[in-house]
Amino acid sequence: MRVYIPATIAMLRDLESNGEFRARSGTAFALTPALREAYVSGSDEELEYAALLDAARASLRLINAEEKGEPRRAVVSADVDNVTLRADLDAAVVRLDGPVALSQIAAIHVDSAEAADAVSAAAGVIDAADLGDEDAEFVLGDAEDHELAWYAPQELPFLLELM
Repeated sequence: MRVYIPATIAMLRDLESNGEFRARSGTAFALTPALREAYVSGSDEELEYAALLDAARASLRLINAEEKGEPRRAVVSADVDNVTLRADLDAAVVRLDGPVALSQIAAIHVDSAEAADAVSAAAGVIDAADLGDEDAEFVLGDAEDHELAWYAPQELPFLLELM
């Protein structure tokens, strides 16, 4: 199953050092049966993109929790076999049973430098947006207007070197 794992730049640095990725609390997002039911229509590609966007939003929470984190959303796409569906948390949430090896990673998605200010602002209001604050939701939308860039796993060292 293709999963989308929220990350930070610091977590990507750990991936490069250790050769495996550890999702915070084992949480990832995927095209699950519950996600498919939540949408009236949509191709698999569109629903996979919805799961990716959920992971990007979760990345904001991770950035907010880091003391000196770099303000760029990051998502790791990986193909894994063993996941537990967690529709009790949200339609796209799955729980991974352990670390993800670099060989399982299909792609890495990261904000460009131009998104840093919007991402920093959004990370600071993510909890308020989740609680329905319309002003916070507007700030969040500014960050989500930025598309994540796609990188192949073998490009990770070069990506991190340029940061």
